[in-house]
Amino acid sequence: MFLASCGNKPKTGLGYDYEAAASIFAADESFHPILDEELEVFTKVFNRNAQHLDSLKAYYTSEQEAMEMLMKNETWLVFTTRNFTQKELNNLKARSFMPRVMPIGYDGLAIIVNNANTDTCITVKDFARILRGEVKNWNEIYPNSKMGEIDVVFDNPKSSTVRYCVDSILGGQPINSANIGAVLKSSEVVDYVERTPNAIGIIGSNWLNDKRDTTNVTFKRNVTVMKVSRLDSATVQNSWRPYQYYLYNGNYPFVRTIYALINEPRTGTPTGFANFCRLPQGQMVLFRAGLLPIIKDLNVRQVEVVRK
Repeated sequence: MFLASCGNKPKTGLGYDYEAAASIFAADESFHPILDEELEVFTKVFNRNAQHLDSLKAYYTSEQEAMEMLMKNETWLVFTTRNFTQKELNNLKARSFMPRVMPIGYDGLAIIVNNANTDTCITVKDFARILRGEVKNWNEIYPNSKMGEIDVVFDNPKSSTVRYCVDSILGGQPINSANIGAVLKSSEVVDYVERTPNAIGIIGSNWLNDKRDTTNVTFKRNVTVMKVSRLDSATVQNSWRPYQYYLYNGNYPFVRTIYALINEPRTGTPTGFANFCRLPQGQMVLFRAGLLPIIKDLNVRQVEVVRK
């Protein structure tokens, strides 16, 4: 399914370097941990089966730059949280390409705060008010809060996280928080929130899972993951964290589809890697990382947790 055909030869004179573009895939930086794991398993499978394939490297950047690389034929594969736009499809087809879309899984967009912040439940409505700049201080949402100004931090101004907040939370309105900033990497969001008591960060949930817990119900302890409610008032009972089951049953409101967007003019390693991410081994990598596979053939069991 994912092996390059020995008879396929790169075309020349078409304005692109096939081999150079086939040696790299680009992805939104928020998927760095999960795609590194996918690539590691992908490579091990090839080695185990003694198959010869071209090497494939990852390039992590903003979602916007990744798409620009694809449109410029600098890569044939990108991982994003959006589909092609109609304009992009028209452009590629006009140049005799045949772009393809492969959804591979679902990611929860997590809201994190400093461990000193005791207010850990928030409504979708109040989070949107923070992003719009209608709420500037923590005590405007939580009257007893002593956290002061709300310091909002994103991973990258051109990331999929920012685009999701604008498109899916604010309905296309710009983010207009009074005190907002962006770093360069998702790991820097975690570091910033960890050392800034009044901060609130927005990050892909695959950055937060504690890999020592195979049940995927433990997040990193250096920050607190907020519970989010769709209702007008957030309580412990009606608010949810981005655990797999709450992505699965729809309780958690901020869910993104992870897409593999392919524009490879022939079947090579980039297409093979995208296919692998949808195969059982690739889907298991997603599952073990705390994300929701696209093929959701899951067994759900009720358990009772007893604390002693």
